[in-house]
Amino acid sequence: MEPLFRIPLGDWVEVGLDWLTSTFDAVFLYIRNVLVGAYDGLDWLLTTPPYWAVIVVFAAIAWWASGWKLGVGTLLGFAVVVGVNQWDNAMHSLALVTIGTVVAVAISLPLGIWAASSDRASSIIRPILDFMQTMPAMVYLIPALVMFRVGVVPGIIATIIFAMAPGVRFTELGIRGVDKEVVEAGHAFGSSPSRILFQIQLPLARPTIMAGINQVIMLALSMVVIAGMVGAPGLGAEIVKALNRIDAGMGFEAGIAVVILAIFLDRVTASFGVNSKSKVLQDA
Repeated sequence: MEPLFRIPLGDWVEVGLDWLTSTFDAVFLYIRNVLVGAYDGLDWLLTTPPYWAVIVVFAAIAWWASGWKLGVGTLLGFAVVVGVNQWDNAMHSLALVTIGTVVAVAISLPLGIWAASSDRASSIIRPILDFMQTMPAMVYLIPALVMFRVGVVPGIIATIIFAMAPGVRFTELGIRGVDKEVVEAGHAFGSSPSRILFQIQLPLARPTIMAGINQVIMLALSMVVIAGMVGAPGLGAEIVKALNRIDAGMGFEAGIAVVILAIFLDRVTASFGVNSKSKVLQDA
């Protein structure tokens, strides 16, 4: 059945993308070059040293963050990644996730602080975040491909858009959850708004903010397969290749590497959140 009328939303989107690409082509090229440079540098840092040296560094980080059990588990987990011949792909994916997470956190923290300080800003940002989280992630790849072409950059851009929402929400939640009496005491002692923010609200909200960063990392890692569809190297590309070949063995090997990488990142960042909470309670 034909509708009585049709909203040409798709046509409007295409016109808008054409205008963006023609007007800001130099800006998109600059962003592409910056992201490619950052990705290539981090990827080189992860893949150039011997794999055992990088694993030892990861295990030391895990031991420092959460104790010897996580350190030993990290050694065994990444040994499995090497054993299934997915080490380079795992490091490619880790570089993509790291760059996407750093940019997403750099954007989400100021937005979360702004939303926490203004009810009007919160009412504007919240529906935008709802849209970003409910829109299928693959849809973000289409404009990213138009603006940044095939490669790792569209995957990073889609990762940033998809993953940044929890960072904004948890930052706002953490700051709004700070005891108002503590904030009022800061005002009573003549503290400036910036000092209250950086010396009272953010330290007390740090555990919640760290939980948000943990979620940002997990969502970014969930995008590696989708990023592989647009030419980004790593485990996602291996899974896409296995899907095209209907190769269950290759798909499982790449999938188990994703799981190990996810467990490592989740446990380490969660430990930082717990440790920061303990530090705040001790300081209090």
